[in-house]
Amino acid sequence: MRSFLKFFLAAFLALVIFVFIAIFFIVGFVAGLATTQKEETGAKAVLVLNLDMQYHERTQQNLLTNIGEGQHDLPGVYELTRLIEYAKHDSAIKGIYVNCDGNPNGFATSEEIRNALIDFKTSRKFVYAFGDVIPQKAYYVANVADKIYCNPKGGVEWKGLAAVLTFLKGALDKLEIEPQIFYAGKFKSATEPLREYKMTDANKLQTTEILNDLFDRMLSKSAQARSLDTGVLRKCVNEHLIRYASDALQYHLVDGLKYDDQVKNEIKSLLKIGIKDKINFVSMSQYAETEGSKYRGLGEDRIALIYAEGDIIGGRGDQEQIGGDAYRMLIAKARTDKNVKAVVLRINSGGGSALVSEDLWREISITRKEKPFVISFGDVAASGAYYLSCNADSIFAEPNTITGSIGVFSILPNMQRFFKDKLGVTFDGVKTAPDADALTITKPLTPMQKRYLQDQVDTIYNDFKSRVAHGRNMSMAFVDSIGQGRIWSGERALRLGLVDRLGSVQDAVECAARLAKTTNYRLKEYPEPKNFIDLILGNYKKSAQTNAIREEIGDEQYKIFQRLQSLKSMIGSAQTRMPYELDFE
Repeated sequence: MRSFLKFFLAAFLALVIFVFIAIFFIVGFVAGLATTQKEETGAKAVLVLNLDMQYHERTQQNLLTNIGEGQHDLPGVYELTRLIEYAKHDSAIKGIYVNCDGNPNGFATSEEIRNALIDFKTSRKFVYAFGDVIPQKAYYVANVADKIYCNPKGGVEWKGLAAVLTFLKGALDKLEIEPQIFYAGKFKSATEPLREYKMTDANKLQTTEILNDLFDRMLSKSAQARSLDTGVLRKCVNEHLIRYASDALQYHLVDGLKYDDQVKNEIKSLLKIGIKDKINFVSMSQYAETEGSKYRGLGEDRIALIYAEGDIIGGRGDQEQIGGDAYRMLIAKARTDKNVKAVVLRINSGGGSALVSEDLWREISITRKEKPFVISFGDVAASGAYYLSCNADSIFAEPNTITGSIGVFSILPNMQRFFKDKLGVTFDGVKTAPDADALTITKPLTPMQKRYLQDQVDTIYNDFKSRVAHGRNMSMAFVDSIGQGRIWSGERALRLGLVDRLGSVQDAVECAARLAKTTNYRLKEYPEPKNFIDLILGNYKKSAQTNAIREEIGDEQYKIFQRLQSLKSMIGSAQTRMPYELDFE
């Protein structure tokens, strides 16, 4: 009886707490709705673009959006560019203020934002940019502004690009762990950190080429924006001439050295308001909430726009992954919807599971027979991401998209000596066939088992090449010559025939509309936003865990932690992934 009462009281207390929490969220939700409905852009507004925010492909939903004042969802890349386009025609918006203290976004994302700002300037509204210390990638976006200022005691980073790779083979040797790696393609260097102490010559070649392509574009476009000579900008890099803020001004990288309040006073003069008046700054998130529904169109036809970002994995995945089951359902849903006349897949991924990539390739191929299917590449669309895309009607990429990486690998570590010599753990067992325990980490593979796994990798590589050859109308020999796991910039991929056009998500959407022969359309975007309860029970918990780990170990260590987690997911199955995690500095 005592045990019953104990459990009953515990359950009753939990129920009471849950009810109170639910009432709190419901009241906050309703209050938030009321607050949101009253929010307006206001007069003489200045749109604020924070480059130090990381903009994903999909809008990042904020659990507190409908609870607390000033809490908003963070728009995705495409929504961000559409907001800037809409602001160009919005009489309430007088200009854009760019905060360029950082830029964690990739090069293709940066290019899309930069192009949106260039287009905005055709409205003759102002674009001002300011940063205390302006990183190189942030400067590339912000240098299209009418005026770009930096703190007199700050500066502009202008040093060129470098790729830094972490190699784990020495650590594995000390731990007596044998990786047992199987791969196809001499450039397929995803496994290099596990099997080499430094970069191979092939990897150095492809990485140097990518870096040069990206930086050459950064130089030429920056020179064009600032009316400078490319040679002077390159000299500033090679001779390390930009060390202080005064150097940035001397070489005309910025228009002046000012503090934040001085820049804002200059904006006040443009707005013709008093020096003591407050500027009506409107964040992109707030603007999306008040104006976001006005640019999605009202047409009768639908074009499905599917966002896919992250590692390609089996199952449903989450918001940061491309789960095979979830995305096959999304593509099938768009295919069977009679109102949907065409499909656009926006993908930003370095690849993942070879089998899931094949399944998604199949789903796209089926859909393409019924309605146009167009692909838009983001920062990265390589290996498995390229595999599933290669049979689309048309592929768009940005000039600095990282793509290609047509190759395969597989990893199965032998940890027998680690367990025995380091931990004192041994294993034994019985089996009904010689290879029943082949895929185990507790003992080394036999020569026959190694041949089997290498044959499997070679077969998948051949299938990969075949898919690309058929989808891109190429010979197998040519695909092999540009494959071998090699990555390319979007510009080179266009010349090689791996992509069809250089352009943005909007360009891909317009192409899909032309192929579908419709001008009377609106977008239907997938995956659809999660409801309030799903946010609480799902991604919020994961986000909280991620933030806690990041805060505890720091950003740099968190990157290493992520790579170790990624390596863990690769064990035991064939992978079509990028050569490595690109980390340009």
